[in-house]
Amino acid sequence: MATSTAAVLSPPSVAGLRLAPSPSGRASFRPASSPARRSVAARAALEPSVVISLSTGLSLVLGRFVFFNFQRENVAKQVPAQNGKTHFDAGDVRAKEFAGILKSNDPVGFNIVDVLAWGSIGHIVAYYILATTSNGYDPTFFSG
Repeated sequence: MATSTAAVLSPPSVAGLRLAPSPSGRASFRPASSPARRSVAARAALEPSVVISLSTGLSLVLGRFVFFNFQRENVAKQVPAQNGKTHFDAGDVRAKEFAGILKSNDPVGFNIVDVLAWGSIGHIVAYYILATTSNGYDPTFFSG
């Protein structure tokens, strides 16, 4: 076994998740006459901008035309109350909501808060789709 004592006694240095090359000189295993290495770029399975746009658009459409009434009914049930009255009706003048941010020209009242909420849900779904399709995830692996 022909290893130098400096290489054996020196602690391995770590760069990221791989061991860094030893500080002592190493011989190259690539022959000198080999052609230059071609650069290979990783390509995503799906076009990210298309996936994000479609997912966000779909979630906005679902939020506006499908889940809007369900969402408003549940929000109306969650009004804070004391002794059966809302805080504003009980005399707390500061409990009234600021209506300026919730105004919109949409016929049913889809406002900026709804756009931000449903748009973020669309982005989350899109990034999930992109992450699972680009890392080799196979959903049929567990069935069968």
